Amino acid sequence: MIQKLKNFTVNMVAGANVAIIAGMLAAGFSDRLSPEKLQALAVIGMTFPLFMLLNLGFLLFWITFKWRKAWIPVLGFALAYVPISIYIPLNLAKDIPDDALKIVSYNVCGYGGNFKYEDGFATVYDYLAAQKADIVCIQEDNDSWRRYVMQRYEKIYPYNDTTVFNSQPTSLNGVGIHTRFPILRKERIDYETVANGSVAYYLQISGDTVIVINNHLESTHLSTEDRSRYKDMLRGEMERDTVKSESKLLISKLGQAAATRAPQADAIHRYVEEHSQYPIIVCGDFNDTPISYARRTVGKGLKDCFVESGRGIGLSYNQKGFFFRIDHLFCSSHFQPLKCVIDDKFDASDHNPLVCWLKIYDKP
Repeated sequence: MIQKLKNFTVNMVAGANVAIIAGMLAAGFSDRLSPEKLQALAVIGMTFPLFMLLNLGFLLFWITFKWRKAWIPVLGFALAYVPISIYIPLNLAKDIPDDALKIVSYNVCGYGGNFKYEDGFATVYDYLAAQKADIVCIQEDNDSWRRYVMQRYEKIYPYNDTTVFNSQPTSLNGVGIHTRFPILRKERIDYETVANGSVAYYLQISGDTVIVINNHLESTHLSTEDRSRYKDMLRGEMERDTVKSESKLLISKLGQAAATRAPQADAIHRYVEEHSQYPIIVCGDFNDTPISYARRTVGKGLKDCFVESGRGIGLSYNQKGFFFRIDHLFCSSHFQPLKCVIDDKFDASDHNPLVCWLKIYDKP
């Protein structure tokens, strides 16, 4: 009788483990489907790290109590190798040659200082000056209301440009580029949006024309109140009925934003394909996690620099309760990613800077 009970318990736990693995695979490969058709896909992808942790818990359980069953979670991790390597890359360090391109992509939150610094712009400016990067791509680089911003940047970069998407006071936004390379021209990528956008900058680098696409895709449109209620849910400071209604509202908003980003990502991918004869760098605030349709679609045919040369989870959004990597950088096969880091020691925005070094291959 006791043996039967043990076998029943083992089978139940094994079944639960298999169910968790199925959830991990569904979440890990959910980026293959567009959230335009099923908005819940956006939220499913966000649950991927939770399923990984649960499967790890099962692995520890089997090792402790019945090690012969440890093959179940191990097989689960093997089947989910691709999304795991995207979410948590573990690359060895590479040497950085002197001629490598250093690129910084940074959402500066309108130079607001993340409510920690009295002069947010000066704080960001000093940081970028110290970085001595070759190309700096800024999101929320809102120069239209502070004209001295461009004048300050001209002291450290000879070539600067800011593109404002919407000049309405309630939705001011734009992207900018600050670089030591001449800007030949720029072109805005056409897709539907109110206050976001993508701009392709054509730079002259060592005699070649290189396209750098700076992006700020649709935000989640979560208000300060929405974020506060979400944190209350995480802390367990909300009644069950309220949690249910608030969860539905949160899922709805996240799904709608992901559905809006989907055609934006499609448009960027088409632009990259149509200009594939050029070396291309794509970066910016995607407002989407590593397991998302937007990140995967933009990255088709390109190298994800953090995945290929970064290490760890790389949390680029630093607000409590919303720890995700939503800033990304891609490059075409003309480049080799050497190193990519999220600088979590600099907190002058609600994002952390993304810093990457690329080696451009010599012409054949």
